[in-house]
Amino acid sequence: MPERARASSAHISPSAHYTGYVWYRHRLAEPAFATAFGRCVHGLLAPIAWGARVGFGLDIEQILLQRHLQIDARLSAAIERGGVRQVVEIACGLSPRGRRFAARYPELRYLEADLPAMAARKRLLLHAQGWLDRRHRVRAVDILAERGGNSLAALFAELNHEEPVLVITEGLVNYFELPLIESFWTRLAGELARFPQASYLTELYPDLREHPRYRQLRWGVELIGRLTRGSYPLHYRNAEEIIAGFRRCGFRRVEVFDPSLDSAALGLPPARSAGLVRVVQAGV
Repeated sequence: MPERARASSAHISPSAHYTGYVWYRHRLAEPAFATAFGRCVHGLLAPIAWGARVGFGLDIEQILLQRHLQIDARLSAAIERGGVRQVVEIACGLSPRGRRFAARYPELRYLEADLPAMAARKRLLLHAQGWLDRRHRVRAVDILAERGGNSLAALFAELNHEEPVLVITEGLVNYFELPLIESFWTRLAGELARFPQASYLTELYPDLREHPRYRQLRWGVELIGRLTRGSYPLHYRNAEEIIAGFRRCGFRRVEVFDPSLDSAALGLPPARSAGLVRVVQAGV
């Protein structure tokens, strides 16, 4: 694998501390998920977040909550109406979703995965709280590894291939240039094709050049890039391009959701304008 690609994957884990603290602040996570580093970063960024909200109408935490709760809603529907009994959350970071859903659905098997260092930290966190068991596990994975113990193939080998599966990535896609993430999606679609029923939930920030707040979006993207010491490219320009892109990667059924249109159902204040984030549900 190119050295540049390996370096790119390393930018993801530190940002997990910030989002983990956001979930805790909004009562989506127990205190164990709120790290001292996450609290510190949140405090340091508070003036910038306030300025973006007041000056540009760009509410960073609202956007994070929109994507998180929309994914939660689609996952709940897949479990309750779609018969999903096993979930894989890749790039799980300090997300509390595995804990919440494993507790809510006793029949659910939840496999969390991240880069080795982050996976080890998450495993220790869950183990210390007594939350790990045969239904809820944590494994190491590198989405850029095409073979070996940390590859997608090794991760999916642990699943029951006779039952439906749903895969989640949140806060991952826009850290990578489009060709690299489409390579991951293609390999993921190949793994999911081995199941009788399989789907994938993710979020992305499209290049919405016609959006009234496009300049603010670009400003926010550049800020994220500086904070994570990497790039944060935007992918596709609209729902049609998103659907076409996922189909090129091997997904046959693709739906695109704008969480800002579902604010009431998600328990969020009404959005002031069309959203900047999209949630994608794709099936093979």
